[in-house]
Amino acid sequence: MNTKFKQLADLGAADFAHINGNLLDHLNGTKDLLSSWSASQPLQDAGLYHAAYGTAGFDAQMVAPDQRGKIAHIIGQQAEEIVYQYCACERGDVWPQLGLVNNPDFKNRFTLKIYQLHPELLKDLCELTAANELEIALGSSEFIELHGHDLFKLFTTMRPLLSSSANNAVKKILGHYK
Repeated sequence: MNTKFKQLADLGAADFAHINGNLLDHLNGTKDLLSSWSASQPLQDAGLYHAAYGTAGFDAQMVAPDQRGKIAHIIGQQAEEIVYQYCACERGDVWPQLGLVNNPDFKNRFTLKIYQLHPELLKDLCELTAANELEIALGSSEFIELHGHDLFKLFTTMRPLLSSSANNAVKKILGHYK
């Protein structure tokens, strides 16, 4: 068993319910999707840990945000930074800016501070967002029916920030919402 995966399980990820089963399966599925898109290793590792601090859409936390060093020790500083910013993203404030401004104001839901992300980090967050949502969609036609139109619209605004593999997956899974 992969050490990073085992440590994720040790943090209790399998104990959390998720829309298509348990959180551990979803996190691993997100990582696998990123891997199939040839994402960097730090982004794949971020995919495996992307809900560590809870998110705007998933409140449960395996680790409190003030324990970032614990996650960085497991997956590395670069991957942990992606995880932290992903978990901290106040989606309702950040996502509507995508496609309208080059460097959107990023609102941190933990600190309430507003700042800009490095362009590469913004791309990683968008790629991780696509992998997360598409992993759920692949396992739930009900999820697609409820959220497919809005997700297609979101990913269309993210298109310049997503890899060609992610854009192709969006088209394949959600393309009928054009």
